[in-house]
Amino acid sequence: MVDISREVARIVREAGVNSGVCTVYVPHTTAGVTINENADPDVAHDMLAALAEMVPRMRFRHSEGNSDAHIKTALVGTSATVLIDGGALVLGTWQGIYLCEFDGPRSRKVYVHIARA
Repeated sequence: MVDISREVARIVREAGVNSGVCTVYVPHTTAGVTINENADPDVAHDMLAALAEMVPRMRFRHSEGNSDAHIKTALVGTSATVLIDGGALVLGTWQGIYLCEFDGPRSRKVYVHIARA
């Protein structure tokens, strides 16, 4: 899990949008996006450990051998939406935006779309 909050916040600031909505999206079937605690790195570790326990890497029918990554992505999701107010992301004190890599490392694209209110 990679905290991408600063990069997304920078894009929002540079867009000059005072009020609106920011959507963060990854166009991949084995990577996701989530919002969660970013103050304690143990939370990200624990999340990945729990997902690995729920969906272990095992022999699935998919020939690439990464069906567990596809399932984890389906559980986490491929996008997150954050409000923008006063030109800044509206995140809780302990919240961060994470790119979740379930089948890598790989090169990934992250799209940030901003809509004015």
